[in-house]
Amino acid sequence: MLPIVLAAASALIWGTADFSGGKASQRGNPLAVTVVSQILSVPILAVCLLLVPGEPRVADLVWGATSGAAGVAGIVLLYRALAGGAMAVVAPVTAVTAAVVPMAVGLLVSRTPGTAALAGAGCAIVAIALVSLGPGGGRGSVTGGLVGLALLAGVLFGLFFALLGQASEQSGMWSLVGVRFASIGVGLAWAAVTRTPLRLSSRVMRWAALAGPLDTTANAFYIAAAARGHLTIVAAVASLYPATTVLLAFLVDREKMRLAQVAGLGLAAAALVLTAS
Repeated sequence: MLPIVLAAASALIWGTADFSGGKASQRGNPLAVTVVSQILSVPILAVCLLLVPGEPRVADLVWGATSGAAGVAGIVLLYRALAGGAMAVVAPVTAVTAAVVPMAVGLLVSRTPGTAALAGAGCAIVAIALVSLGPGGGRGSVTGGLVGLALLAGVLFGLFFALLGQASEQSGMWSLVGVRFASIGVGLAWAAVTRTPLRLSSRVMRWAALAGPLDTTANAFYIAAAARGHLTIVAAVASLYPATTVLLAFLVDREKMRLAQVAGLGLAAAALVLTAS
């Protein structure tokens, strides 16, 4: 039960972080938003280490670093896609792809979970697919290039979930140090090569300052969930984060929701019940 609660919390927080990052990227460069938001999340990382110190291990730092490199690339691509509009379409498409990779890895490297839990994971995938049905009157057009960016971001996020899920429970939050070290390092190098200025306007900075700390907090909840539960199930529940993004897009941006999207949100709730049983 605890791993599901932790994974659900990570999904809730990740969805809010993605919405914030998407709003910032609508007015600022996605790479700059990513790098700055990651830097602004360092104080939250320090708090996580204080609360769950654990024992630093080289292997866990490496798992964190490799997942962080994949994650930051995925974030840049996701923010770029979100900035193109139709936020309620882009984020769920990314999440569907992101959920498949760690689920497959979990089935290969771990014992098969129970029938109800697997059914819940399947419901989670269907729920994400349903909420991915974009509103007819949403802002921005859904082009092939936009979907391609969303799919590629999903593959990278799937690798992030799978790699980070290999960290041991004894390491506490030290694998998160590897995640943030790699994400900031890769981001700064990317910005240097592309000569991308990292200066953001005050309006964009406010959204970035919200996105980064929330992303790190969600990472911490996911690490705790993956260390205690089956990767296939935990990753599926964590991948439900688009539900939060869709709801925020509806409440804040007034993006329209189809009946199928509402059904998807209900199915997401059913998935949580099944995986927790």
